[in-house]
Amino acid sequence: MKYGISLFVAVILVSLAGTAVAALPVGGKAPMFTAQASLGGTVYTYSLAKALQKGPVVVYFYPEAFTKGCTIEAHDFAEAMPKYKALGATVIGVSRDDIEVLKKFSVSECRSKFPVAADPDGSITRSYDAVMPILHKYARRVSYVIAPDGTVIYEYTDLNPEHHVANTLKALRAWDQAHGRGNG
Repeated sequence: MKYGISLFVAVILVSLAGTAVAALPVGGKAPMFTAQASLGGTVYTYSLAKALQKGPVVVYFYPEAFTKGCTIEAHDFAEAMPKYKALGATVIGVSRDDIEVLKKFSVSECRSKFPVAADPDGSITRSYDAVMPILHKYARRVSYVIAPDGTVIYEYTDLNPEHHVANTLKALRAWDQAHGRGNG
């Protein structure tokens, strides 16, 4: 019995480890999506393809609105929006929350600085390989930087919200410099 339980735990841990590091590959194409989103409490249809026509986009996934880590991350992105704008980039947060929850979250936690998109059926989350292991009804905390041509130029996965903003800004600055824009 002891052996069976240990083997079961080992199988679970190995499968979680493999799932936790899976993400869209850098250099691959980002799945295009449209979704209901809220910016400052106003609902509209967000299109990644249209956003990319204006410049790079940070698409970040988070588990659930109004939880501690997700609130911290939303505040961090909101505070950094002038830096993203200086680099010609926009930000969209995506969660499995419904649009009614996100209307409130976009005002209070995102401080009306950037939109958040609703993915209640999980289709966007699945297409970005951002499903949380075991707890499939939630997204993992993963951030992608997508170039205007739709190429994934950076990916960062960490349940801790602390470095998502700094890391995506660093990736955007590097991309900006490599493309001779010099905004960062």
